[in-house]
Amino acid sequence: MHRLIAERLPEDPGVVESARQRVRRWQDDGAIDPRWAREWLELLDGPLDELRSVLVDPGERARHLRQTSPFAGALDARARWAAWRAVGERFAGSR
Repeated sequence: MHRLIAERLPEDPGVVESARQRVRRWQDDGAIDPRWAREWLELLDGPLDELRSVLVDPGERARHLRQTSPFAGALDARARWAAWRAVGERFAGSR
């Protein structure tokens, strides 16, 4: 899913702003560890290429960061189902 979001970011800068607002709400509500909030805000305020890289990075830090992803709702239901279907087809083909 995050790969699809990374692909969409250059086309729709509103996605980044929505994510930024979500992280700030989480901070205000105490709903997120301050460390993760700071990291997300640095990414969301930084270069788009760096944000996109983290969204697809298989490394441990990126995976932990994505556990509190502010991009919920960035993809509509049709895009999410298409992604899940593609993953299922790849998984079934690897058997």
